[in-house]
Amino acid sequence: MPALIIHNVRKTYRLGKVMVPVLHGVDLEVDEGEVVAILGASGSGKTTLLHLIGGLDRPDRTSRNGKAARIEFQGKTITAFSTRELDRYRARQVGFIFQFYHLLPELTLLQNVMIAGMIGRTEPRLRERASELVAAVGLGHRLAHRPAELSGGERQRVAIARALINAPALVLADEPTGNLDERTGGEVLDLLHSLRRERRQTMVMVTHDHRTAERADRIVHLKDGRIVESGSREGGPARSTPI
Repeated sequence: MPALIIHNVRKTYRLGKVMVPVLHGVDLEVDEGEVVAILGASGSGKTTLLHLIGGLDRPDRTSRNGKAARIEFQGKTITAFSTRELDRYRARQVGFIFQFYHLLPELTLLQNVMIAGMIGRTEPRLRERASELVAAVGLGHRLAHRPAELSGGERQRVAIARALINAPALVLADEPTGNLDERTGGEVLDLLHSLRRERRQTMVMVTHDHRTAERADRIVHLKDGRIVESGSREGGPARSTPI
């Protein structure tokens, strides 16, 4: 039974008077605990799709044939959620990792990790859990440092810890090594995959880098706003044998 189901997802943006279609009917299934890499060129719609999965944006309601877009996670239809339900979904079930870290410069490393756990809940053990995660990413000795005092690889490690603070079932990574050199990026990927396996989390990662994609269980390609994958059945969700 797939944990994540994406069916007939389309997205169009308005730029002034011009309508710009980005996604043209994406179908994809991701199993529980699976890591899927979405590989595609810059501007292919990878980040748009990730934002839709994570509830940061909503897909077009219907396509030209009248069929509704649907995104489901663990049996719940995300595309039918109210704004409040989407807020809860993002805060409790999804962990986001971004290419450019998005750390708050005025906060310490520990505070940056803790802040994601403060949204919509009271967590008496939050500082303890954040400290444990920071130690797990190898930065337990840097708790009081601010982002400007960290290297790019260290900042991405903080971003990983922040993404995992709420023990999300789904991890979404947007070009997680795109801002790092090859060696540092490899170390960050090693860490991310290790932590994800320990927690048995499902992960969808978008990238334009083949070496990063090859670390996943399965690769799908996003081209011209559609998922393209050898072995996928015509008209159905993309599937393939894990690499």
